[in-house]
Amino acid sequence: MLSAGRTTLIALTALAPVSWGTTYAVTTEFLPPDRPLFTGLARALPAGLLLLALARVLPRGAWWWKAVVLGALNIGAFFPLLFLSAYRLPGGMAAVVGSVGPLFVVGLSALLLGQRPTTRAVLTGVVAAFGVSLVVLKAAGGLDALGALAALASAASMSTGTVLTKRWGRPEGVGPLALTGWQLTAGGLLIAPVALLVEGAPPALDGAAVGGYLYLALANTAVAYCLWFRGIGRLSATQVTFLGPLSPLTAAVVGWAALGETLTPVQLVGMALAFGATVAGQRAPRAETGTETGTAPVPFSSPSRNGRKDSMDLTGPALRR
Repeated sequence: MLSAGRTTLIALTALAPVSWGTTYAVTTEFLPPDRPLFTGLARALPAGLLLLALARVLPRGAWWWKAVVLGALNIGAFFPLLFLSAYRLPGGMAAVVGSVGPLFVVGLSALLLGQRPTTRAVLTGVVAAFGVSLVVLKAAGGLDALGALAALASAASMSTGTVLTKRWGRPEGVGPLALTGWQLTAGGLLIAPVALLVEGAPPALDGAAVGGYLYLALANTAVAYCLWFRGIGRLSATQVTFLGPLSPLTAAVVGWAALGETLTPVQLVGMALAFGATVAGQRAPRAETGTETGTAPVPFSSPSRNGRKDSMDLTGPALRR
């Protein structure tokens, strides 16, 4: 039985993947089309600089390179890989491939943290991935090898960054605000030259786009990542890992409620399976302790809208078609 305090902590941490699930709708309705790297940059760098200004704490000693490594894994490398996979894979295939992230964390936790994987954790991860596939996988077509590798690499990158965040902890006297700011700033600085080379100069922005980017930078990134990294530090591996499916479920619900998309019976079954895996994942085995790690979710897009190819977001923006 979960205590009231632990239930509150889980609920606050869950707000991060729920927020990431709204990215598809914001991107398609308010932002300039076909600028995924600029959107990733606009999310990460302003949010990171804001958190640095609020925390007023800079890395010291080994934490300079640790912050760069975590920023690269969780943001800087993850975003481009995520977008590459979403562009090259049909429909929700990128989301399905990326949903193996919890299974990556189970293996990485055994390798880096010495934590034995449990049968229940593996089975719950498989059920969650299957449920996600029923929700987002609609388009048929051949599996692009480069796209599939990019999707796997993006999930592996974020999973590795999350496990290392758990392994390294935080320097004494440094809170989640500063740690999140370090990673977002480092990741944003790594994305900046890639965005400039691939997409060119920033696009012209109208009022709707400015509002959309403000939402993504503040609520969807600064606040969401602070809650997520706080949860990683205080929850067990099973609990944090299986909050991930809330992102594609939120995207599907927002698409149905706000964008006029339909939900088929198969998708509803998939949502029930994925949500059931999320709830089951909160009942951590007694052998688990608060030192265990969780995984960051791989945010996914909602189902296809008007026949367009699905896009997907983990922490990165959904791609607009």
